[in-house]
Amino acid sequence: MPIEDPFRCFVPYPDAPVKNAAFGPLAGLTLAVKDLFDVKGYPTGAGSPTVLAQSGIKTRTAPIVRTLLDAGARFVGKTHTDELAFSLNGKNAHFGAPINPSAPDRITGGSSSGSMAAVAGRLADIAIGSDTGGSVRAPASYGGLFGIRPSHGRLSLKHAWPLAQSLDTPGWFARDGETFARVAEVVFGKDRIALPEIPRMLLADDMFSQAVPDAENILRNVVQRAVPALGQPESIKVARDLDALYWTFRWVQGREAWIADGPMIERFAPPLGPGVAERFAFSKSVTDAEYAKAETTRKNFRAKLARWLGRDGVLILPTVPDIAPLVSAQEPELDDFRNRALRLLCLAGLSGFPQVTMPVAQREGAPLGLSLIGPKGSDKSLIAFAVKFERAARIRIA
Repeated sequence: MPIEDPFRCFVPYPDAPVKNAAFGPLAGLTLAVKDLFDVKGYPTGAGSPTVLAQSGIKTRTAPIVRTLLDAGARFVGKTHTDELAFSLNGKNAHFGAPINPSAPDRITGGSSSGSMAAVAGRLADIAIGSDTGGSVRAPASYGGLFGIRPSHGRLSLKHAWPLAQSLDTPGWFARDGETFARVAEVVFGKDRIALPEIPRMLLADDMFSQAVPDAENILRNVVQRAVPALGQPESIKVARDLDALYWTFRWVQGREAWIADGPMIERFAPPLGPGVAERFAFSKSVTDAEYAKAETTRKNFRAKLARWLGRDGVLILPTVPDIAPLVSAQEPELDDFRNRALRLLCLAGLSGFPQVTMPVAQREGAPLGLSLIGPKGSDKSLIAFAVKFERAARIRIA
């Protein structure tokens, strides 16, 4: 762990040696790892005192972390996560909250809160996070970073604490497109679907309307900034019933979160923090009928989005509805924002398609991200296009 941690992003574990290759495509870059992923020589706490108490020192390193170490990245510490990764706020009732280096009066977002803060605060060049409902994408937007939720199942989650098996993915953060793309070259093989250099762009008109008016206007202007270089996107409506997709996501995530963590919660009755306790209570209540209905809706939506994108299309949408909420916001306000954000974030989760968020704008001095969703298996070429798009569309609005 770095001696200085002004943003409170690292878990204060005793230092243990973590080997990395002396040479490789990521040599010279520093790496932080969310405390859901095992790193040999360290415990894994998952943001929970109960999990930490049972962890012990791990004897293996998660494959996604090992891949980056073998490519030359140097480990600098494990980062804080929201409790059991079941939050988008970055506030942990047991271990505190990292500070958002890009907007200190606003939350980091979660659950990859510490990983975002480490990269935005220049304490690490890249950081591993996980994304189930938006836990890389939302913090990346709040911190002015690149972030990715890869195609579901493309990267290994072995030796990582689970939340919802059919939704969980690893992901990573970087401050600049070049570094972001370097990681992609290391972790991905050949894309199953390789997007053209300039894909067919679809603007999700109904998703833009989910953003607050000022954020919507800023992001629409950002898209227009890219038109001279990339062409005019076609406007489409993605969701006939966005509320139905929201509840589909909640039911799937809830049922699977209870499968993952319910036995531990019922056996040890750990004191769960605000918001987390309520979400697990909801998770326990999801019925077989709700889960079955959700699976049908998810299957139909996945097929619909696959038809929209084909093998050459990308969807443009806001990452989240607005800049990060204020640190002073109370739990009801944060929960309301989370529910609004999930209506945007659930599309990639339900489809299993990759989504990249790009740092393209600001509002009231705080970062605001824009996203691209591509066909499943197009991750590396989607990142290449995102880097190009960000360069064409970059704009900073105070």
